[in-house]
Order: sequence, then C-alpha cells, then structure tokens
Amino acid sequence: MNTLILRTVAPPITALMLVFSVFVLLRGHNEPGGGFIGGLIAVSALAIYGIAYGVSAVRRAIRFHPLAIAGFGLLIATLSGFLSLLVGAPFMTGLWIYPSFFGVELALATVISFDIGVYFVVLGAISSIALALEERETD
Repeated sequence: MNTLILRTVAPPITALMLVFSVFVLLRGHNEPGGGFIGGLIAVSALAIYGIAYGVSAVRRAIRFHPLAIAGFGLLIATLSGFLSLLVGAPFMTGLWIYPSFFGVELALATVISFDIGVYFVVLGAISSIALALEERETD
C-alpha cells in the first residue's frame, strides 16, 4: 500500500502522533494515560510511517536498535524503583522533589521517570516485533 497520498500525509501524521504520545505520557500519572498508552501511540505512528516508506526508513528514523531502546527504558524504570530504597522507603515508593526554576516551583517525581521508562520499553519492544514481522513479510 504505497500510494502517493499515504506517502504525502505519513510524515505530518507521524509527527502529530508522536507529539500526542508525549502529551499522553506526561499527563498519565494524574489523568488517564501514561507510559504504556503513550508508547502504543508512538509505535502506531512508526507503523504508519513504515507502511508508507518501509522498514529501512523507520530504522533510520529511530536511529537506535529497538531492543536497545527497550533496554534503556527498563533501566530507567528500574532505577526509579531503586531510588526509594536509598531514602529508606519501600521499593517503588513515589518520591517527590520541588525545585524552583526562575521563581516557578516544579514538581518532579520518580513516578514520571517510571512512566518514561515504561514508554521506552513499550516503544522498543513492540516496534522491534513489528519491524521483524514486516521484514519477514517482504522477504
């Protein structure tokens, strides 16, 4: 399905979906959404791009091997859980800090770093599966 219309609209749709996936990721610990749903939206964006341009174009676009992305996400999520052990709290307890930047207080938590890790795990694992299946189909 390599039509001119799909090849024309795929890049802006992909960009819009990636931005939306980050929005869903960042609002996820207070509202519906989070790392898993955001990661699925990002993989869907890459799938649309892959349908239009092929597997090699997607691999060039993400620049890293998908399993390396998943491993990085797993590292971030695991470190988020271990940070609570350093302060004597149970594993995976949410920790909050409130730094002030230019007079604006910003709430940062290990919850969002865990969600970011889940986002990368989902993005890397599912895109790896999808790319492997698509490569097999074209052989």
